[in-house]
Amino acid sequence: MRHYRFRLFILFLILALSLSATAQSWNFIREKDGVKLYTQKETGKSLKSYKGVADIKAPADKVFALIEDVNHTEWWDKNLNQIKVMLYEKNKRARYYLIYDLPWPVTDRDLCVDVKVTIDPVTGESKLTASPLPGLVPARAGMIRITEYRQTWTVRPTGKNQAHVELEGFVDPAGSIPDWICNMIIVDSPLKAMSEIRRRMEKQ
Repeated sequence: MRHYRFRLFILFLILALSLSATAQSWNFIREKDGVKLYTQKETGKSLKSYKGVADIKAPADKVFALIEDVNHTEWWDKNLNQIKVMLYEKNKRARYYLIYDLPWPVTDRDLCVDVKVTIDPVTGESKLTASPLPGLVPARAGMIRITEYRQTWTVRPTGKNQAHVELEGFVDPAGSIPDWICNMIIVDSPLKAMSEIRRRMEKQ
């Protein structure tokens, strides 16, 4: 019995240490244009994931409608050269193909994305989750296919004309771009996107 208890104690100790080692906390990077930016090290990688947080003076449903509409994407990443919508069911799901036109000598990237939308009818919280979709478009010569990617938009009403918005994500650009460079610029895209959403919503 004593031997069994000792083994059980060791097991719990290993689990506790493992959870402690893998638990990550968000580190505040900076705040600009009303958007707070955070990063944290992605588990098992030297690359970092990102999170942007903003409070926007606009109805939550209007904010989410802008984020969800893949037919109006001019406020997305400035490096996006092509967006081909393969499937779109409003407030349900979408599939699209993206090409990132990157400055020479960096090779252009492409990405196939599957999007799912969930809306809580009680709280009004809306969530858009994007992940890679292998096989949607065949690999192309001269392109590096991004296969490790995720992005989640969460929009929550905090008042009649107030919304709390979070953008959390991770992308491994693959290829030969050093991780330290990726980690330096990782917050540029969420900052640009969230700042543009805030500007568009609050000027109305």
